[in-house]
Amino acid sequence: MISVIVPARDAAATLGPCLAALAEQDVEHEVIVVDDGSRDATAAIARAAGVVVVAGSGRGPGAARDAGAAIARGEVLAFTDADCVPDAGWLRAGLAALEHADLVQGRVEPARPAGPYDRTVSVQRLSGLWEAANLLVRRDAFPGFVAGLSPRRGKELGEDVLMGWRAVAGGARPAFAPRAVVRHAVFPRSPAAYVAERARRRFFPELVRRAPELRDAFLYRRCFLTARHARLDLALAGLALRRPALALPYLVAVERDRRARGNGPAAVEVAADLVGAGALVVGSVRAKTLVL
Repeated sequence: MISVIVPARDAAATLGPCLAALAEQDVEHEVIVVDDGSRDATAAIARAAGVVVVAGSGRGPGAARDAGAAIARGEVLAFTDADCVPDAGWLRAGLAALEHADLVQGRVEPARPAGPYDRTVSVQRLSGLWEAANLLVRRDAFPGFVAGLSPRRGKELGEDVLMGWRAVAGGARPAFAPRAVVRHAVFPRSPAAYVAERARRRFFPELVRRAPELRDAFLYRRCFLTARHARLDLALAGLALRRPALALPYLVAVERDRRARGNGPAAVEVAADLVGAGALVVGSVRAKTLVL
């Protein structure tokens, strides 16, 4: 049997569709919702759906998932989030992938087309981030979640990254399951909020310090957060050296990505990148781990 664990905090707006989709899965499973200190109707919605409801400690999604795992009866633990809607064949496809693996990352798609600044999640390959929006693991390979990084504002991050690499270090065989799909909600976001969110990148160097495997699995050329960040650094060096031609690769990347994301103003993209670059510098100094 599979135990599906859903951490939820103030998730009344999205939890219902998630649980309805889980009820449609065609393999034996149980659903455990961990209500992590909600102040809305999250727990009531879960109880009305007939699933197991556990009271979390309010310490964030990692601890909530561990609380669910502690009472789970399944040989396989499947994790998704309260703002996700799994496809009908999600668990069956995940089980098929687990025939030759111990830790399976499933595919995550936005639930609807996202605007250039909207917040959502997309997972199309094994990136090394082990996004718990769609993750399955054999119980005997599950090391438990450890505390991630906790901003003063906003939710915990990185707890799934650290869990995934702990499992791999313990011998878990990883795999990607493109047919095990969940649809992640799309939340509207203003251009200003899109730019401000890049400040959270200051936590990434600390994450790399704690999970150095990310240098090979995720970072561009083991040092840069993305290829676009590398081109931004080249552009800034070009401006400092009075060689503006060095900015051309970055400007081309911004234009390409801007069109792919829905033709938002280039100035917003540049502002977001500059905020992110500054955040990485601050984070690198604090963590004593260089990520640009």
